[in-house]
Amino acid sequence: MAFIEAKGLSKVYVRYNAPRTGGISRLWKRERQEIPALTDANFTIDRGELVGLIGPNGAGKSTTVKLLTGILTPTGGTCTVDGRTPWENRREHVRRLGAVFGQRTQLWWDVPIRDSFLLLRDIYGLEEKRWQRRLDGLVDALELEGFLNAPLRQLSLGQRMRAELCGSLLHEPQLLFLDEPTIGLDAVSKLKLRAFLREENERGGTTILLTTHDMEDMLALCSRVMVLGHGRLLYDGALDALLQRYDTVHTLRVTYDGGADVSALTAAAQVTRDGDAFILTYEPATLPTSTLLPMVLYAGRVREMTLKEQNVDELIARMYREMKL
Repeated sequence: MAFIEAKGLSKVYVRYNAPRTGGISRLWKRERQEIPALTDANFTIDRGELVGLIGPNGAGKSTTVKLLTGILTPTGGTCTVDGRTPWENRREHVRRLGAVFGQRTQLWWDVPIRDSFLLLRDIYGLEEKRWQRRLDGLVDALELEGFLNAPLRQLSLGQRMRAELCGSLLHEPQLLFLDEPTIGLDAVSKLKLRAFLREENERGGTTILLTTHDMEDMLALCSRVMVLGHGRLLYDGALDALLQRYDTVHTLRVTYDGGADVSALTAAAQVTRDGDAFILTYEPATLPTSTLLPMVLYAGRVREMTLKEQNVDELIARMYREMKL
């Protein structure tokens, strides 16, 4: 049995708008509008998987997460998490999940984060020795020791995010939701946070669902992605396969020692100059890199050669355009 299973999961929001015409009566007459946020979503997630959920703003990502956490009740369809229906068994369900939302906090703003962790211990009813052992491990892994006695409001964004993650994992949840967990973090903090999440997933077997617009996070953490658009699940599969589908153009930068005869290259690829370097733009589908490289080597004595694939963000933008998102 799958750890998470959704069948026909749908959510429609209802909004009431004032009519555009009608004089004074428009003050009490409102028009009912139904907004489909998620439509007939079907997916399964196995225990211990780390899955990315991507899509443009308004695609239905947040609605999906709120349904899986039990915050929302669906309009149609069913969903179970480890055999539980999130919105029907909320108290038992939330005891087994954690969540980190990049722009929200679950810790107390004006108290030392150590005290927040003590409050979370009592809220989850954790046994003292188990809690202390888990806290010690998280403090060490997330490098929190230097500011455990500082209130949350005095921490930098990177420190605050690490503290939030610690708070979410203290009760050893089976399922962890991450919404933009690296938003606003510097490069070093991002790398450390990604490394920790990989370890937590592999060592603890924690099932992680990641929603983000940062494709570097997705590449570093997820092998599987689900793409949402206009409330529909448009793709569910390997991230590599998705990127390869849209990674249609590569660039090879070559610098030669001395002269080079690139006449054969110009017939096979688009060739431009950048100072001493030749820039070759080609489509791997029609001209495989394995075919192009011998031609490059034959043209002259290569001093330096760099293969550059397309920027991941550009690939995702192209995917959105082709899917009409």
